[in-house]
Amino acid sequence: MVEFNLPKNSRVQQGKDWPAPEGATNTRTFKVYRWNPDDGKNPQVDSYTIDMDACGPMVLDALIKIKDEVDQTLTFRRSCREGICGSCAMNIGGENTLACTKYITDASADVKIYPLPHMSVIKDLVPDLTNAYAQLASIEPWMKTETPPPPDSERLQTPEDRRKLDGLYECILCFSCATSCPSYWWNEDRYLGPAILLQAYRWIVDSRDEHTGERLDALEDPFRLYRCHTIMNCSKTCPKGLNPAQAIAEIKRLLVERRL
Repeated sequence: MVEFNLPKNSRVQQGKDWPAPEGATNTRTFKVYRWNPDDGKNPQVDSYTIDMDACGPMVLDALIKIKDEVDQTLTFRRSCREGICGSCAMNIGGENTLACTKYITDASADVKIYPLPHMSVIKDLVPDLTNAYAQLASIEPWMKTETPPPPDSERLQTPEDRRKLDGLYECILCFSCATSCPSYWWNEDRYLGPAILLQAYRWIVDSRDEHTGERLDALEDPFRLYRCHTIMNCSKTCPKGLNPAQAIAEIKRLLVERRL
């Protein structure tokens, strides 16, 4: 199902079962991927049965409860709990999403929780985002200008130009989209992937930025942009409801129009 930074021929094994508290009647079982790079063991899936009468409604609530009350060795990222920071992105029931906005009731009877697929794993549910953030830096995600700002105001936009950024600036860089993309699985060393390309388009389309041509030149590459085959996994899985596939298509359109 997923690929991790593990030795060849390693297998995910059945791990430890943690039973429900005594007397609990309303329970759910969470099957959580576990891997510790320091113990020399293969990855395993541990089962935690939780009393839902003493747990919040979100998958992240269950993970925090497991870590606080059951197994303190469980490792995962989380921060805002409001779907803003993107830290708790993981694969829940076969879908890349945010644990803090995923209702437990929306998952199957046994909630299966894995790290984001096809990324190296640091530990348990924590993926290694080093490459993804290096790719983000490569597109220079900040406003680049030549002319000085107005002395007595900000750089202004028309309402129409401002609306072009809707559906772009909301990206929280959780990388749920990139890790659902087969092209990114196979070419992550060269293909920027949907998350980064959406970020790139956000600056290409910003009327205040004065380096549009330079940004497009940097993307005119058989791999950086054109590995996208528009299968739409990225847009389907985005927990913020954004459309990275459309942003990629718009970049391609701008490159074609520039050649005409």
